[in-house]
Amino acid sequence: MGLTKAVYESELLRLQTELVKLQEWVRVEGARLVVVFEGRDAAGKGGTIKRVAEHLNPRVARIAALPTPTERERTQWYFQRYVEHLPAAGEIVLFDRSWYNRAGVEHVMGFCTSAEHQRFLRQCPVFERMLVEDGILLRKYWFSVSDAVQEERFRRRVEDPLRRWKLSPMDLESLTRWEAYSRAKDEMFVHTDTTDAPWYVVESDDKRSARLNMTAHLLSSVPYTDVALPSLTLPPRPASTGYERPSKELQTAVPDHAATLGNG
Repeated sequence: MGLTKAVYESELLRLQTELVKLQEWVRVEGARLVVVFEGRDAAGKGGTIKRVAEHLNPRVARIAALPTPTERERTQWYFQRYVEHLPAAGEIVLFDRSWYNRAGVEHVMGFCTSAEHQRFLRQCPVFERMLVEDGILLRKYWFSVSDAVQEERFRRRVEDPLRRWKLSPMDLESLTRWEAYSRAKDEMFVHTDTTDAPWYVVESDDKRSARLNMTAHLLSSVPYTDVALPSLTLPPRPASTGYERPSKELQTAVPDHAATLGNG
């Protein structure tokens, strides 16, 4: 049996409060934190990222979800377009998919050559070692979902107009290439699950547990401490100097749609 909604929401709020503390530590200490979210389609990456970032300052913590590379980017060194999204001092970057596209969808769907794929597997550990040696805190999470749960989530997206945008022909293709993606993931782990930058696997058939487990692990893996915040006191409102607000009739107001709904 999964977590009850009350237990889940209570613990999520506690963890999100700690994430805010982590953010302030990163900002004050000038740390650089990169969190990579990878996994199969519908594994729960997006929902987890949403909860992690929900209460964070977007000027400190940003989400990097890169689109399909341009023709120019296709001619660059593969890692080049990801490098420009890495954090500066005092920043957090959450990669909603990352350079690991080459080891997954590009490899399975034939969007890269076998030589490019093998070059990636050789270069990726070196690239990540460089990041870590330069002081970047790198955390990599693989969200693991079973084939049955993935198919059920796809089905719900097909039927839900609010989630339909999450589905693409590429997503549906992953259903018929389950074993190919499994082999690609296993090969990727062999080469990139390193001492410098290990993979952390998040079992995500239960979305609520996955979100809590991933967030709790991230917090436990970073040596952050509480940062003393400046004391803030609301100043007294000054006395009026005679300002009068212009008539509302001079402005174009948004129609009161809410008033048409009633209270029933």
